[in-house]
Amino acid sequence: MTLLLTAFAAILSTIAWYVIGSRRKLMIGTLCWMFWGASLMWLVDAIAEYMEVGAEYFTPSAHDMLNDAFLGATVIALAMVIWLVVLLCKDPEGVVKAALGKKQ
Repeated sequence: MTLLLTAFAAILSTIAWYVIGSRRKLMIGTLCWMFWGASLMWLVDAIAEYMEVGAEYFTPSAHDMLNDAFLGATVIALAMVIWLVVLLCKDPEGVVKAALGKKQ
């Protein structure tokens, strides 16, 4: 389930990278790399687990699937937070700098 969730996130972020014209300013490429890296990591994990347990890999319990879904959602949320922090630190449009520089 973690592989499935991160692969979908990687595909969606890649589509967003391709479609959105201001992709360099939004640093969507960074998000794509994080999701594709996580997908590759989970793919290697799935292959190793399949080699260990065999065909039982394809019949997980509901408890294991729920745990994997939570882990996948957590990985996606963490990647989004990291991307947002990097985006705010780089501040390509100068929005944060302008907001902090305003005197009220």
